[in-house]
Amino acid sequence: MSKLALGTVQFGLDYGILNTTGQAPLEEVKKVLKLAKEHNIDTLDTASSYGNSEEVLGKIGVNDFKIVTKTISLQLGVDNVLQSFYQSLTDLNTTNVDGLLIHNIEDAKDKQFDILYKELDKLKKDKLINKIGFSTYTPDQVDFLLDNFDFDLIQVPFNVFDTRLIEGNQLNLLNKKDVEIHARSVFLQGILLNFKYLDSSFSKWTTQFDDYQKMVKNSGLSLLEYALNFALNTQEIDKVLVGVNNEKQLREVFKSVKEQEALSSYSICDVNLLNPSLWKT
Repeated sequence: MSKLALGTVQFGLDYGILNTTGQAPLEEVKKVLKLAKEHNIDTLDTASSYGNSEEVLGKIGVNDFKIVTKTISLQLGVDNVLQSFYQSLTDLNTTNVDGLLIHNIEDAKDKQFDILYKELDKLKKDKLINKIGFSTYTPDQVDFLLDNFDFDLIQVPFNVFDTRLIEGNQLNLLNKKDVEIHARSVFLQGILLNFKYLDSSFSKWTTQFDDYQKMVKNSGLSLLEYALNFALNTQEIDKVLVGVNNEKQLREVFKSVKEQEALSSYSICDVNLLNPSLWKT
């Protein structure tokens, strides 16, 4: 099976700082999923908060794929979180999912979380979900989870600029606990594919961006090839999530997969760049 997994946020929302094509139409999503299957992609990542992406997937049919979806906020109550999960099954037109991730890490600190976790464990025993996990944004959150919970699956931000989880040894620790690791943000919402059209809020990193592009040029790879293969060749990572708007983009991704030795990172230790929620755009 491919180490690539398909993110589906673009199937339900207009997503990505450099996305100029908007939400993918249904017919285009069908082509994308057909192509993904032909290239042995077996995992789709979605969430009820991704617009109508779950419904789109359900209309097309996803029984040939492993599905990973996510919870709504625990602030809405345990019953509503569970009800939302059952609604996801209905929307996806499936009877079970491979993974259910706690979407907001703050939920793990909520006084109701023990109750929710027991309910999720029941869902796992009843085979409605195979893996329980968490979606994270920072190394501190990963540390918190490693210290406090046993879990099966984690989604983390990871890319050639953001190697904090290698430097902090978290990826290695997750591997030792047999936690399946899915890497998202491998293109940093498109920044790593195209530096030309960024607005002035990114100007403070211009020197580093220029230096990185020289490094990539010297490698003989394109920006897409470098960013993609950097993540794919990181041994600790089990799945690399890519999001596309159309079949053409997915073909470009497949063409960019290389039999490549490990590539050098270009770490930029600035959370204001690495965390898209902090971007001033």
